Amino acid sequence: MLKEFKAFITRGNLVEIAVGLVLALAFAAVVASFVADIVTPIIAAIFGQPDFSSLKIDIGESAIAYGKFLNAVLTFVIVAFVMFLVVKAYNRVSGPKDVATRPCPYCKTDVALDATRCPNCTSQLEPAAV
Repeated sequence: MLKEFKAFITRGNLVEIAVGLVLALAFAAVVASFVADIVTPIIAAIFGQPDFSSLKIDIGESAIAYGKFLNAVLTFVIVAFVMFLVVKAYNRVSGPKDVATRPCPYCKTDVALDATRCPNCTSQLEPAAV
């Protein structure tokens, strides 16, 4: 049982997931600091409200804290934008991928480049232009 557990823990993809999770948590802390320490002071200079978390609507004995929600949405939008930029830069650096498939001209299913028949519609295919 211990050998199986050791094999499970040291499996490559599990370690990669753990590293990715730790990096994601560290990245989230950096983005939260960026929003709290840079973005919201800029918004405060423009609109006069440095921290949205104090914004709320009182309803009887309770309150709707929509300011905290605004902070969370702002953080999410910034994280999504930064991740978009990271993925875009990665795609630019990694270059174009080698194409291994082509669409069948009859049923539009992806088939291998060297296929002579479509596995979906069984149509005879012309050789792929390389």
